[in-house]
Amino acid sequence: MVNTGTMQQVVVPVRYPLTHHSRATLGEAIDIADERDAALVVLHVNLYQESHAVTRNDLKDAVEEAFGELTNARYAVRKGLLVEETILEEIAAEGADVVVIGKKQASRWRRMIRRLVDDPDIEHYLQNELDCDVVTVSAT
Repeated sequence: MVNTGTMQQVVVPVRYPLTHHSRATLGEAIDIADERDAALVVLHVNLYQESHAVTRNDLKDAVEEAFGELTNARYAVRKGLLVEETILEEIAAEGADVVVIGKKQASRWRRMIRRLVDDPDIEHYLQNELDCDVVTVSAT
């Protein structure tokens, strides 16, 4: 099968072990990926300064334990100094169509983006710079 590049990508950054917020965000991302018949990229960032490195298998096992097997999902673990910056790099590299983040993460992104550019609106920045929709989820 040849990938024509038409399948949409939904990127969802999560913490490991999965927190209550990560589960809520992941649940929303799974729904969006299903609705759009899109590929789901579950992303975790290992920080350079942390000694314990999470593996793709750790991440996959935790997600499948919570949500069952996901046929359209890929698991990505990246190393970085700043979680938000590494996530932005991954969104750009994946050519993501949608990124699903938690409300708390959105506010951290705003602070980081404000330091990088004059536009404090993360949604506007991602839409313009990366042509990517942002869905923010609050864990209830």
